[in-house]
Amino acid sequence: MPLPAAPRITLIHAVQVAMQPVEQAFRAHWPAAEIVHLLDDSLSPDRARHASLSTELHARINSLADYAVACGADAILYTCSAFGEAIEAAARRLTLPVLKPNESMFEAALQAGKRIGMLATFAPSVDSMEAEFRALAFEQQVNAAITTIVVVDAMAALKVGDAEQHNALLADAARGLQGCDCILLAHFSTSRALAAVQAVSSCPVLTSPASAVEKLQRLMASRVG
Repeated sequence: MPLPAAPRITLIHAVQVAMQPVEQAFRAHWPAAEIVHLLDDSLSPDRARHASLSTELHARINSLADYAVACGADAILYTCSAFGEAIEAAARRLTLPVLKPNESMFEAALQAGKRIGMLATFAPSVDSMEAEFRALAFEQQVNAAITTIVVVDAMAALKVGDAEQHNALLADAARGLQGCDCILLAHFSTSRALAAVQAVSSCPVLTSPASAVEKLQRLMASRVG
């Protein structure tokens, strides 16, 4: 059966601050898509309490995918970067496209060069993100390295509504990533600092929402074709 002209894309969030950036990315790159938000803001603090992704969190991430399917999703995009293994498990068992937050941004980064810098604000997500990046580089046979700077105070500023301070802190941290072929803003929430980081960087700066929306659009077009 052909997919609808306006496919329903379910966005699964662990933090509220990820919602606005991905909405903006859809408006800019794919306004025809119908987007549906699912938010469980207990996921992020629960993930922060565990050194690794627990069995319970695996089950919760997968339950959210099943709920999205029950609501008629044509594709699912997770917006929190701390649940990679659980998202991969959901993608393996479902027939519709299920995307991790950063996979398309990492693909674009490997096209940009081999020296990749990343700015993160949620420390528990970094190990799994770097592992995902290295696995993709190995799969593509690219000898690339990633260097991450974690700016915890930026997330704290954003949570109290100080986006200007969030952006300034990330821009200041970006100065420590000189010599990179590109800089990645690790989370959906950090994409709001794009202009500030670009202003102090001499290399391309990539964001996960724009990359993810563009990849989803390509995937859905190929399914129709």
